[in-house]
Amino acid sequence: MARRAQQVPLVCHGHSRPIVDISYSPVTEDGYFLMSASKDGKPMIRDGESGDWIGTFEGHKGAVWSANLNVPATHCVTGSADFSARVWNAITGDELYSFQHKHIVRTAVFSEDSHCILTGGMEKKIRIFNLGRPDAAPLVMEGAPSGIRQAVWFNNDSLILCAYSDTPGVHVWDTRTLTHVRTVETALPVTNIELSRNGTWMSTCAGKEIQFWNTDKMEVVKTHTMEFEMESSSLHPEQGKFVAGGEDMWVRLYDYQTGEELECNKGHHGPVHCVRFAPDGESYASGSEDGTIRIWSTLTAAEQEAAAENKDEAARAMENLRVEDSSVSTAVSAAENKDEAA
Repeated sequence: MARRAQQVPLVCHGHSRPIVDISYSPVTEDGYFLMSASKDGKPMIRDGESGDWIGTFEGHKGAVWSANLNVPATHCVTGSADFSARVWNAITGDELYSFQHKHIVRTAVFSEDSHCILTGGMEKKIRIFNLGRPDAAPLVMEGAPSGIRQAVWFNNDSLILCAYSDTPGVHVWDTRTLTHVRTVETALPVTNIELSRNGTWMSTCAGKEIQFWNTDKMEVVKTHTMEFEMESSSLHPEQGKFVAGGEDMWVRLYDYQTGEELECNKGHHGPVHCVRFAPDGESYASGSEDGTIRIWSTLTAAEQEAAAENKDEAARAMENLRVEDSSVSTAVSAAENKDEAA
C-alpha cells in the first residue's frame, strides 16, 4: 500500500491551557496577524504567516474566551471570564480600556470603523460601547434566550448576528432599534459563525452540520453533514475549500462544492475548538484543547510533494541544459583552436 503523505504544520506553543478562539486580521502594510484566546487568561498576537510570537496581553484574571483585532490591526479587544472586556494597543501591548460586566464575557468584536466594540456573554445581553466616549453607558440589547456564545457585526454594522450556548438558530439584532428582528433557523445550537470579508456569505456549525448561507436572503446554499460533531469551520471561497475541526482532534480540509474530504491533518492531542483561514487563503490555523496552534498549508501534503517533485525536475532540466550548453561551447572552442592552428 502506498504511503499517504502527511502535512507537517507550524506548531505555535506558548499557551498553557486550551485555546478557545483564534482570529486573523486583514492583510495590512505589515502583513497579517493572528490572535489567540486561551483559558490561561493570556491572549497572544503572532505573525499570521510564520506563527512567530509577537506579544502577550497581560491583565485578565480569568480565562479569555474571545480575542479580535480591528481592521488595521492597531488595537485588539478581548472578552474574559473575569467579567470584563478590554481594549488594548496591539503595538505596545498597553491596556487602554476595561469595561466591566456582571457575568462572563464570551465574545468581543470591533466595528468595521474601530469606533465601537460589541460584547456578549452569560449575562444574556448584547452591549455596544463607543470608544470615543468610553465613560458613557453602552447601548444594550436585552432578551437573549440563553447565554451568548458568539456575536458578529453585519451589514455595515447596522445588524448583529448572534449565536447562543443552549438555543438553536442565529438571531439577527438591529443596532438602530436595539431589537431582535429575525431568526435564522438551525436544528441545534450554533457553535461557530463566520462571515466573509465582504459579508456576502455566512457559515455556521451546529452539531454535525456545516451550513453555508447567502446573507442577502439568509438562505442555505449548501449543507454538508460531517462524520463527527464539528465545533468550528472556515471557508475560503477563492480556494473553493473549507476546513473544520471538532471533537475527534483532527483538522479536515474539504471541497466546498462536493463536500469531499481532501485531507485529514493529525497532530493535535485534544478536541479542536477553532479553525480559521488566513486572509490570503494559503494557509489555515487550528486551536485545540492541547494548548497549541497549528498552521497548515492549504495545499495538501500530496500537492506539496508533487510541487516539490516538479521543482526538482525543473532544476534537473536546467542543470542538464547548462551541461549541454557547456559541452557545445567546449566543442566550438576546440574547433576554433584547430582552425587557427591550421
